[in-house]
Amino acid sequence: MAANSLDNASEAIAELGGLAVGGAIVALLGYRWAFGIDALTFVFSAASIALITHRRRFAWAATPGKTVTSEAVEGLRSIWRSDVLRELTGVNVFAAFFAAYAVLSGETAGGPAGKDLFDLKVTAVETGCLLLSSFACGVASIGAQTRRGAWFYGGMAATLVLGTVFLGLEVWEFAGLVARDAGPGRSAFLSAFFALVGCHGLHVGVGLLWLTTMMAQVWAKGYRPDILRRMLCFSLFWHALDIIWVAVFTIVYLMGSGA
Repeated sequence: MAANSLDNASEAIAELGGLAVGGAIVALLGYRWAFGIDALTFVFSAASIALITHRRRFAWAATPGKTVTSEAVEGLRSIWRSDVLRELTGVNVFAAFFAAYAVLSGETAGGPAGKDLFDLKVTAVETGCLLLSSFACGVASIGAQTRRGAWFYGGMAATLVLGTVFLGLEVWEFAGLVARDAGPGRSAFLSAFFALVGCHGLHVGVGLLWLTTMMAQVWAKGYRPDILRRMLCFSLFWHALDIIWVAVFTIVYLMGSGA
């Protein structure tokens, strides 16, 4: 069971790296080079498998009383229990959206492109808010570890305000695009844009709910070890969202505005 869980986790990590690298290759070199490199990786994999030798043969035996469904559930539980694997699973979703956007970014169907729609001044304010919120979240984490209430609650409150401003600006941007007949149904490019940026915004909204929950838990239960662990998980989640947004800002907005 443990081996199956580790195998599934390794496969998910490999898929994450493949999607991220594939999206970058498509964006930088084009889909023809991407298909060529993909074909070469299959040839390399086939050659590697052909060179594998076994000293002993092992007979496969099913785990008594276990079904495919139960093993899949156990694998998901193993991923959920690991903070790192949970984060990688979330990044895997964004990697898929980045790959889709890289492929569809030029498919405007005769409609507006990024350079016609994006306002970098607003996006720069969003970016500043999210980066400052990451700093505030770090202050809150230090406050939690050192049991300093002013640092913890001040940092969390600042993160909440900055995250709310970011989310409000993103909703305002989406509403403006829809009002200009540039909604997700206008073209494949806009569908990929709304899916990628909207998925990030959804995660920010969930993070804000998680943040308020953490503040309430510390207020009610204090700085217990399990609470501090949850705070660490939240901090990792929030910093990961900031890193992903830097990639969104660079690939979607900066490169899109200059296209």
